Amino acid sequence: MTPTTVYKEPAPRVANTENPLESMMSRFNVAAEILGLDHETYEVLKAADKQIIVHLPVSMDDGKVRVFEGYRVVHNTILGPSKGGIRYDKNVSLDEVKALAAWMTWKCAVVDIPYGGAKGGIICDPTTMSAGEIERLTRAYTMSMKDVFGPDRDIPAPDMGTGPREMAWIMDEFSKTVGQTSSAVVTGKPLVMGGSLGRTEATGRGVMVSCLAAMNKLNMKIEETSVAIQGFGNVGSWTAKLMFDKGLKIKAISDISGAYWNDNGLNIDDVIAYKNAHGGRIEGFPGATPIDPDELLVSDVDVLVPAAVEDVITEHNAPFIKAKLIVEGANGPTSASADPIIYAKGISVVPDILANSGGVTVSYFEWVQNKQGFKWSLEMVTDRADRIMTDAFEKVFAVSQKYDISLRIAAYVVAIDKVAQTYKYRGGY
Repeated sequence: MTPTTVYKEPAPRVANTENPLESMMSRFNVAAEILGLDHETYEVLKAADKQIIVHLPVSMDDGKVRVFEGYRVVHNTILGPSKGGIRYDKNVSLDEVKALAAWMTWKCAVVDIPYGGAKGGIICDPTTMSAGEIERLTRAYTMSMKDVFGPDRDIPAPDMGTGPREMAWIMDEFSKTVGQTSSAVVTGKPLVMGGSLGRTEATGRGVMVSCLAAMNKLNMKIEETSVAIQGFGNVGSWTAKLMFDKGLKIKAISDISGAYWNDNGLNIDDVIAYKNAHGGRIEGFPGATPIDPDELLVSDVDVLVPAAVEDVITEHNAPFIKAKLIVEGANGPTSASADPIIYAKGISVVPDILANSGGVTVSYFEWVQNKQGFKWSLEMVTDRADRIMTDAFEKVFAVSQKYDISLRIAAYVVAIDKVAQTYKYRGGY
């Protein structure tokens, strides 16, 4: 195969218009029907506990004041304090944040950690802002959420456009409001501030562990398996690195600059070194041929890992996918309309709420360490995270076999059943 002949009939480039909240709810509804969820519990679980919209006046470097709109949605706290990242992106919307908050509820439940789900976001373009502007925005957002955040209430974390630096600012600003250092209020912090060993690679590692577990069920041999990974940020690059180290052949990768192919497999160590030396981009990497980014999703590989943004696999390109296995590194990369097409093609999908839950699992470990005032070794973190991910996969796989349903719906069944049972024990008003 050559990069210019990935598929014979081009997949139509039609923008996906599905609402991410509607996509999430369509899967929720199917799982609720399988469980026979009563009306009361259904109504409780589908609705977000609270939605906060804030407007943040921030002084910019040019002396002008700009007002940013920010959100925090706490979907559910039945299992414990809410947990979820904060994303800085110009396309952030309230519906997107609501969907991501609900996904966090199911993600925490499927890996059996005592958190509910939340998500935050600010409409901004951090790539056009200075460090000072981002810091002032982050501190303003934290102050606006001082009555929402808390180590036993709502615990934010990094997401798209944020990282350890922003989490350090959040911890510092929140600590000022309570008059003492509050390390456990946020996870994804720098190591020197109470961050956990293994947190940076945790999501990518979880994707790798989930992939190997699924490959085992499908009798796919590592040395015979090829992979395409869309997205080469934190999740995609760590997924690629860890899969490469295991012996999988990574034929295609992509980032914001484009997509790149090597039929003999890319040396991921070389790609990462090149990326680090060229401003964080892989454009121009000499060991690969550029291809159309749309071709990556339908390329001739065994495993496809969408690890970029939502809704990249839709009803328009799903019919052309050749991979036997999709492992979702991103949140919501497959639209609901694509699900039946993929299922009919016999493609197995390890869904986002399972595959990328390694991140929140190690975030939970960070929170526990902060609470204990004791730091775990890297080996302890990875061993425990791998065990949680493997156990969760086995549970979801067993449910998929029991009901003859996809792994995606099985993951929702496992998650919703746990939250529903806990709600019935806790009760309402």
